[in-house]
Amino acid sequence: MIDFQTEPARYRHWRLRCEGAVADLVMDVDPAGGIAPGYELKLNSYDLGVDIELADAVQRLRFEHPEVRCVVLRSGEEGVFCAGANIRMLGAASHAHKVNFCKFTNETRMGIEDSAENSGQHYLAAVSGACAGGGYEIAMTAEHIMLIDDRRSTVSLPETPLLAVLPGTGGLTRLTDKRRVRRDRADVFCSQEEGMRGKRAIEWRLVDEIVPPSAWEAKVAARAAELAARSDRPEGAKGIALTPLLRRFRDDGVDYSHVRVDLDRAGGRATITISALTTLPSDLAGGIHAAGADFWPLAMARELDDAILHLRLNEGALGILVLKTLGDPAVVLAADTLLEAHKGDWLVREIRHNLKRVLKRIDLTARSLIALIEPGSCFAGTLAELAFAADRAVMLIGTRGANIPASMTLSPLNFGAYPMSNGLTRLATRFLGEPETLNAAVNLIATPLDAEAADAAGLITVAYDEIDWDQEVRLLLEERASFSPDALTAMEANLRFAGPETMETRIFGRLTAWQNWVFQRPNAVGEQGALKRYGSGIRPEFDRQRV
Repeated sequence: MIDFQTEPARYRHWRLRCEGAVADLVMDVDPAGGIAPGYELKLNSYDLGVDIELADAVQRLRFEHPEVRCVVLRSGEEGVFCAGANIRMLGAASHAHKVNFCKFTNETRMGIEDSAENSGQHYLAAVSGACAGGGYEIAMTAEHIMLIDDRRSTVSLPETPLLAVLPGTGGLTRLTDKRRVRRDRADVFCSQEEGMRGKRAIEWRLVDEIVPPSAWEAKVAARAAELAARSDRPEGAKGIALTPLLRRFRDDGVDYSHVRVDLDRAGGRATITISALTTLPSDLAGGIHAAGADFWPLAMARELDDAILHLRLNEGALGILVLKTLGDPAVVLAADTLLEAHKGDWLVREIRHNLKRVLKRIDLTARSLIALIEPGSCFAGTLAELAFAADRAVMLIGTRGANIPASMTLSPLNFGAYPMSNGLTRLATRFLGEPETLNAAVNLIATPLDAEAADAAGLITVAYDEIDWDQEVRLLLEERASFSPDALTAMEANLRFAGPETMETRIFGRLTAWQNWVFQRPNAVGEQGALKRYGSGIRPEFDRQRV
């Protein structure tokens, strides 16, 4: 089983050094520390285990180190910054593992970019040595790339000539959309194995600065100080510890404090139930900060994130995620009120952005998402986003033996706090062609809506009464499970992100489509393909037919 939980004392591949406003995040990969047997992580190459540690470090920097205003990405290896994804790992991994690895890698890199954009924690890439493929993609997540001008250090995206695959975790898109490299120059750059350095790398906007070795450390320190000076991170703030999650694995699921996962392998689905607490802190300093990682919105989000990642990598055959909630909607709305009232506080800001990233992770998960809204559920405010993220949201009419019927309630956070990858809220995406419906929804904030009212407002897909509920839900889930998983993945990925294109939607759209396709082609993964023959001295054999 692949476990996404770790902490700095267990790191094998990264070192985190925090000194005042600047932190060094040093990549020093243990060659023998692969997440699976059969390959060595040479030349600071990486696999999913390396990325799990990076994701953990980025998250801890945001929550545990509010004093850090600039993070310097460095290499701990002489002569190499990072050689990218490990080729032997890619050659031996299953198709599903490769694609989910690429997706998690890019979600982590988006998290780095989100840190700079929304949390005032800026990133600087100090590149010394060869910086190739995924290594250059890591550098491109930073706002500023410095390259040592020692005639050996280069940047490159050599996947096409070397491996017959794409720089598939965002490399091509960041090159054109973020670095603004001219497309013909990008074509030349991505067709060369040897990479580029020096003044040409500057001229083509592949890096921002080249520095002679004699001035390297001084220039890196000065540039980090400049980036730190731009930050609005608080001075004198005390971070919170991201304590280990409490989990219990069962043969048929996983139990957390606020999240429960039940597996139905025969039915091809998993049910995720999120529970709300009965009480919440009433203030900021003495409540939210004192609760720290136990504050319900943060604790729930961390557990939900871990559950989604567990299902992605360890339960690949379960193609349907049924989303349920349990608890008092008033408690969820009270949590939203706290998050909105104190949104200027650094910790509350981080909690809100973490919730945003977890909800994005759900959007980007290649599973059918079905929300079931029943009596006793709490699809309110932040948790209502799960219903809006779902491919279908089904609501029960009536009480079904409960004291009160199922309801849905909106909060101000549904209208801006949690944008999707397309830059729009889920409601704005839902009502893309119906601006009047979106405007009308604003007037429903704080009003509990029963099934008929939620249906009339366009917030759910369909409502069923107590007589039809069990039969209709059963048919819905059985029909979904009978469809082609490939067709569903393609359909859902196309439908979930209506509206404008962003760098983020372009990256994940290409990952879902092109890299998904390329990773199955014999030119890449066949016995005579580039991934299998890499390093053997034997040239790959390609099927020359263009498709």
